[in-house]
Amino acid sequence: MKKRIYSSIAIVIALALLFVLKIFVSDYFFDAVFAILACIGCLEMSKMLSKMGFYNNQWVAVALPTFLLAGNLVGIHFASVKNDLFWILWTIVIDIIIMLIGALVCFLISICRKKQNILHEMTVRNVSSMSILKFSFKKALHTSICFVYPAFLFLFFNLTNHINELPLSKFAEISSNVSVFMLMTTILIPVFTDTFAMLTGSVIGGKKLCPRISPGKHISGCVGGILWCVLFSACVYLIFGCIASFEPFMDIFPIWVYLIIVLIGSVLAQAGDLFESIIKRRAGVKDSGKFLPGHGGLLDRFDSHIFMAPYVLLAFLIFAV
Repeated sequence: MKKRIYSSIAIVIALALLFVLKIFVSDYFFDAVFAILACIGCLEMSKMLSKMGFYNNQWVAVALPTFLLAGNLVGIHFASVKNDLFWILWTIVIDIIIMLIGALVCFLISICRKKQNILHEMTVRNVSSMSILKFSFKKALHTSICFVYPAFLFLFFNLTNHINELPLSKFAEISSNVSVFMLMTTILIPVFTDTFAMLTGSVIGGKKLCPRISPGKHISGCVGGILWCVLFSACVYLIFGCIASFEPFMDIFPIWVYLIIVLIGSVLAQAGDLFESIIKRRAGVKDSGKFLPGHGGLLDRFDSHIFMAPYVLLAFLIFAV
């Protein structure tokens, strides 16, 4: 329990420092951290896939997020310079192309190895009856799973981090740093939901939510997590509303719109948590890794955030374009 508390304090301090650096120095500190976390998440996912029997290329899986980050920054740069939001769509296309190239590289690495080495690997994995070509293809396909989850979804944080640079008509006249509010929303929804779902469930108890997937979760905790998340998010909204530069932003997003976004996001956060539980159960592990003492792996802590990043960005863009 002490390790969990200390880790939580360290995470809060690190996030506070990152927001200070973002506001007063540069947005790129967050980008670097997002890329590192995505790489660690891919490492954990790669290991769990291996335990499930989905053999993959761990090095390619871990390296790919850095290339996806580069693709995102290129798209953001041209969207800002060309003053054309269409470049954001091209950013997604660039990311997909990078993932396809990553899968091709994985395939070529496998098929170009010495025959005796690849035959030895196939024997170890108990698939010696399979052809080398088919084995290499399946290995590339399994590696591609890491490209999508968590890498591709996680790096939507980068687009949110640079939302101020994008040519969004309704944000053009706002002097406030909208990305700070959006990032804080993306981070706090899962934190509020997870924390109060655990507290409410432990106090009230009652019927289990999904006993086969996650025995510790209760329906009361699920409902409590959503309600408390909406309540505390409303407080965050009102605090930002007291800042004069954010008043035009609040006109675009009245509190009822914001709370609807939060409510749906809270439900999605719990779905992300259950999705990670399914993966861990199939892999036969309690934690996705040991990156965060007391919490388990990085995916144990950020599983909800991975789904939250694209959702919050899309939800805000719907009202801002």
